[in-house]
Parts: sequence; C-alpha cells; structure tokens
Amino acid sequence: MNDIQNRPPLPDRLSVDPRSPFYNAAIFEHDVGIKLNDKERFEVEEYCISEGWIKIPAGKALDRKGNPLMTKVKGTVEPFYR
Repeated sequence: MNDIQNRPPLPDRLSVDPRSPFYNAAIFEHDVGIKLNDKERFEVEEYCISEGWIKIPAGKALDRKGNPLMTKVKGTVEPFYR
C-alpha cells in the first residue's frame, strides 16, 4: 500500500537511455507501462505525452554506434505504473 504512495509522478517525457536528459532512474525502480491508442506497448524506448509520440526500435537495424534505429509512432500516449 505504501509503495503506491511513494511512486514519483510520471513526467511528460521519459527515456530509458541513461545518456538522455529525459532519463530518470527513480521512475525505473518501479514497473512502467505505456499505452498508445489504448493498446499496451512493450518495446517503448522514449515517450512524450504532450507531443503524442513514442519511439520504438525499427526491427534489427543498428546505427554505426551499435544502438537500435528508432521509429517514431504518433497517437494518444498514456504512461502508467503496473
């Protein structure tokens, strides 16, 4: 019961990449879920609620640094704690 009250509020924009300025380690201590157009997505790397997009990996393609290439998908974004 106390765990629910101690969760930090979800920000407008969040990234799972620690090098990103939108990364927040305190939020990732809890399990975060993302819904895009009322469908739960599991492969989300970054999201922005106000602009209405998520970034997901584009297949198995990698950039020259070995990071996955990202595709931006637009729609209604709803983050939540599981």
